[in-house]
Amino acid sequence: MESKITALLALQAVERQLAQVRGRLRARKSGVSAQQKKIDQLRADYDALREKALTRRRDADRLELDLRQRDEQVTKQRAALNTAKTNKEYAAILTHINTLRADNSKLEEEALAIIQEVEVINQDAAKLLAQVEQEQQRLTEIQNFTSGEIERLETMAADLSQKRVAAAQAVAPEILEQFDRLAETYEGEAMALIEPQGGSARKGPESYVCGGCYMTLSPEHVVALLSREDLRTCNNCGRILYLQQHADKAKSK
Repeated sequence: MESKITALLALQAVERQLAQVRGRLRARKSGVSAQQKKIDQLRADYDALREKALTRRRDADRLELDLRQRDEQVTKQRAALNTAKTNKEYAAILTHINTLRADNSKLEEEALAIIQEVEVINQDAAKLLAQVEQEQQRLTEIQNFTSGEIERLETMAADLSQKRVAAAQAVAPEILEQFDRLAETYEGEAMALIEPQGGSARKGPESYVCGGCYMTLSPEHVVALLSREDLRTCNNCGRILYLQQHADKAKSK
């Protein structure tokens, strides 16, 4: 049993290092990706504000065009006052002029409010653009800082991958398949130490737990690992179990 466990522990040691390096590599790359996503979102917000400003500016332009047309109507109505033949006709034209002026005043206020709104939107857009430039500079700093680290981690990962292939050759295919499945599930930790709990040096431990999930284990696992060529797995998490003496022997090799 020791030969199988020893081979698996050697593979586990490489697998653990490889998982750690890959984790650090993902973290470095995700840092760049997260910063880029932040910039993309800021740019999208900026574009949305610019589009809103253009839309509202067009609204203001339409109001200004409407105002010019209404002003022309006021001018025509003023001229009509001079040709009014009766007081009633004169009063009607004057009322119409006053109505047009009142409507024009409201339109002017609305157009002015829109123009002020556009100014605020443009100010907000300018702030966003400045923030985009700051975050872009930050992205460049992150890329410069991480590029060398990513290259170093990729080299380490490639080297460890080769070592893992070599270590895996000492493991039977069916066991390797089981190990790979567990390593993928538990981020490189496919094996777990059987840890004694309670008891005394004279009487021995009262119980055992899985060092992976810390669920109680039957002493049967310990007996089997000491006496038979069987692999034992935790009934709860499924990790491949080993004893401290197996770890000590693996370290000595």
